[in-house]
Amino acid sequence: MRTKLIGFILLGTLLSVGLQAKDEGKKVENFTLEDYNGVKHSLTDYAKSKVIVLMFIATQCPVSNAYNTRMVDLYDDYSKKGVSFVALNSNKQESVEEIKDHAKEHGFQFLILKDWNNVIADRLQASVTPEIYVLNPDFEILYHGRIDDSQRESQIKSKDLRAALGEILAGKSVTVVTTKAFGCTIKRVK
Repeated sequence: MRTKLIGFILLGTLLSVGLQAKDEGKKVENFTLEDYNGVKHSLTDYAKSKVIVLMFIATQCPVSNAYNTRMVDLYDDYSKKGVSFVALNSNKQESVEEIKDHAKEHGFQFLILKDWNNVIADRLQASVTPEIYVLNPDFEILYHGRIDDSQRESQIKSKDLRAALGEILAGKSVTVVTTKAFGCTIKRVK
């Protein structure tokens, strides 16, 4: 029994280390997408930022929508500190007009790009909304995963994205590089 327990602990540790190392040091290639007004933006436009936060979001996903206020708060708290926020909508059924209305309704000040044909979602292997990728100015992934550990604000125990941003802005390495994102599956074009 004790040997099995030690084996499970060892396996869990190895899986955790493997999960953390998956994205570490991986570089995101430059991309260019249009916002909901038809203006083109490239990732390289944000190369002078201290940190770039890519957020896969949705208009129709209740989990993503549960994070709307938190995303606004993150933008308000960190954009003044040299952090750029770029949201991507990769869902095939969510129109540009719907994205624009949703952004206005929820007071989104951050940029939202339409990822037609889920090209960037596929490239990054993003699977749910919300899902976060934090990049340095060289576009290396420093953190990948969730915003925090609970859809319900009253039950949050771990503010993972805030912790990662705090460490990066303090010049430290990110302690927890990867967390498991949860939410609605990105509705892809086949």
